Amino acid sequence: MVVDRSAGTIAHHQFRDLPQFLRAGDALALNTTRVFKARLLGHRDSGAPAEVFLLRSLEGDTWEAMVQPGAKLKPGRRVHIAPGFEVEILDVTDRGTRMVRLHVHERTVASAIALHGHVPLPPYIARGDASADAERYQTVFARQEGSVAAPTAGLHFTPELLETLDANGVSRADLVLHVGAGTFRPVEVENPDEHEMHEEWFHVGRTAAELLTATRQAGGRVCAVGTTSLRTLETIYRPDGRYVAGEGETAIFLRPPYHVQSADLLVTNFHLPRSTLLMLVAAFAGYDLTMEAYATAVREGYRFYSYGDAMLLR
Repeated sequence: MVVDRSAGTIAHHQFRDLPQFLRAGDALALNTTRVFKARLLGHRDSGAPAEVFLLRSLEGDTWEAMVQPGAKLKPGRRVHIAPGFEVEILDVTDRGTRMVRLHVHERTVASAIALHGHVPLPPYIARGDASADAERYQTVFARQEGSVAAPTAGLHFTPELLETLDANGVSRADLVLHVGAGTFRPVEVENPDEHEMHEEWFHVGRTAAELLTATRQAGGRVCAVGTTSLRTLETIYRPDGRYVAGEGETAIFLRPPYHVQSADLLVTNFHLPRSTLLMLVAAFAGYDLTMEAYATAVREGYRFYSYGDAMLLR
């Protein structure tokens, strides 16, 4: 779907038509994060099953994680993942997640996760992960490991499409935002101002920041590929028109009536009601046009969710 914000029109295309909507001098902002095997399946001392879903690495072998069953996994308890690999529950955070320590013998923590972890497929995919998912649930430009979910707008891109855009004079600015599970947590309060966003780690290098700044200064447009890229761009954008290199954690929550300034186009999938992702789209395109586009998507049979169809907002 192609939504023209200025004209208020909605059109239907194939994703391979994307190059006709970009021109020489424009720049793509791509999130090059890579999904890691964040799901650790094991058992408690009693032998009952348990799951530790790693969210983000903290210091050393300490992580923030979600656990199941939450009522049973209190501080001091352990989950046995494999011989020589255990997870110790350290503490409960204010938001209900756990601080855990990974105990690994004869391996590094990273290699133990890679060997015994499972790909965190979206929960509506009702099957266990297969070996092919380790690559299939990645974008073709994924590089730096750290996400618990793929930046799914990027899944539509192929090497051939990227080559075409490059040949057409469209630049590429690589950035990283490690997607956390909090991105998909629904807004359960009536006032969105009361919704707590989880922090997500980002990195934008000097080369990418300078390319984005130069693109705008030369009259080109910045196209954010995915909501994660847009959140990162909006975090590093400055009122004087510069994009500033840096890294850290962002909890920015983009929603109406916020006015997005860091991107001119957005490629995104179709999101669920009451999600922060849908609110971000509404901040970019306006509430009424966003609702019209979604009503059209439902009527025309567009596919939602991570492996679904895409929308270009221009």
